[in-house]
Amino acid sequence: MPTGVLNVTIDRDGGAERFEVPAYDNQTVLDVVSWVQQHADPTLSYRFACRVGMCGSCAMMVNDVPRWTCRTHVSKVTDGADIHIGPLRNLPVIKDLAVDMDPFFDKWIAAEGVHHGALTRDDPIARVDAVSVGRVEANAGIECINCSVCYAACDTVTGNADYLGPAALQRAWTLLNDAKDEARQDILDAVSGSGGCHNCHSMGSCTAYCPNDLDPMSAIAGLKRETAKNFFRRGR
Repeated sequence: MPTGVLNVTIDRDGGAERFEVPAYDNQTVLDVVSWVQQHADPTLSYRFACRVGMCGSCAMMVNDVPRWTCRTHVSKVTDGADIHIGPLRNLPVIKDLAVDMDPFFDKWIAAEGVHHGALTRDDPIARVDAVSVGRVEANAGIECINCSVCYAACDTVTGNADYLGPAALQRAWTLLNDAKDEARQDILDAVSGSGGCHNCHSMGSCTAYCPNDLDPMSAIAGLKRETAKNFFRRGR
């Protein structure tokens, strides 16, 4: 049974729209959005898949903070009975709460955030030292699920459209420390340019809001150190 009424404001293409939504115990923000689409306005567009914090596709701005809506309980984020929901910032809006993720993933490519292997299927599997310093650093970021919460939280992205962003740079740091990756210099070159790691102001919003408790800010700091070493090593 409902325990009350939530005053829900949703940012949409035509402007903010208000809805009264029944409040329930253990209700998530995604439950609220789904109720609006199912009972109040079937034209509301949004994105979700797993509902259990595995895919990251349901990320939205909730009271001006980027969050996974499937894992965010209303009781933890409401100001009284009011809740404000919008699309992730720093990304183009396709419709209502659904954003275009292409710029986010394009920056992964620009940061050389793809594995650069040299072995073929005919080669033996390369052995990896699980406790080496590099492997520990690489492991620290592999649980990123590409939800773009850190990207939406980053004020540097807001002010600089060319900035690669925390997720792409964290991926670059992971690969830089991966003994199986064969493009260390390409990665360093990619992240040291005009939109690279040195644009980061180290405010820490990426780390503060990562739902998987990752630490992109530390990864970016690592890239700053390695690109600086690379600069002087190459005499440039």
